[in-house]
Amino acid sequence: MDKPLEIRFHDVPHSDFIEARIREKVDELEKYFDHISSVRVVVDKESKRHNKGNAYRIRLFIHVPGKEIVVNHNQRADPAREDFRFALREAFDAAYRELKEHKEKIRGEVKQHVEPPQGRVIKLFKDQGYGFIELTDGQEIYFHRNAVVNGDFDRLEVGARVRVHVAENESPFGPQASTVHLLD
Repeated sequence: MDKPLEIRFHDVPHSDFIEARIREKVDELEKYFDHISSVRVVVDKESKRHNKGNAYRIRLFIHVPGKEIVVNHNQRADPAREDFRFALREAFDAAYRELKEHKEKIRGEVKQHVEPPQGRVIKLFKDQGYGFIELTDGQEIYFHRNAVVNGDFDRLEVGARVRVHVAENESPFGPQASTVHLLD
């Protein structure tokens, strides 16, 4: 970190035990994400509210390149939050999830929608109810009439463009299509 860890206690007496646990948790975050520039942790207790008790609230302000991650878990009415360790785990778990998401964005690992492969019908045995498709990568895929959506099997012809979902299990003829969509 570029700046030292800042821990503040509001309406809660300072505790070496609490501070040590916070430092451990911040160290764990730094091992996972080494571009953290600063972390500020605020520990306080929510005032007694209807059905909430006197729960700990831990707020985290984490600065990373291009973003400030703020964790403020205090919405849940859970008696377990009266235990500091529970509140700490809840807050740092949320911070970890936020850092993980941020890390994936910087790496470009955001889930992309992958289009199913396309190809052309190269062999068609209409009377027997099956055929073969050649994908754009050259792979040959077997398909049965039941895999062709919208009842379009009878509309298929050799050379027709199709979109294919390849099944995980193979047929006796090799890789097979689980669904075939006619594109033409």
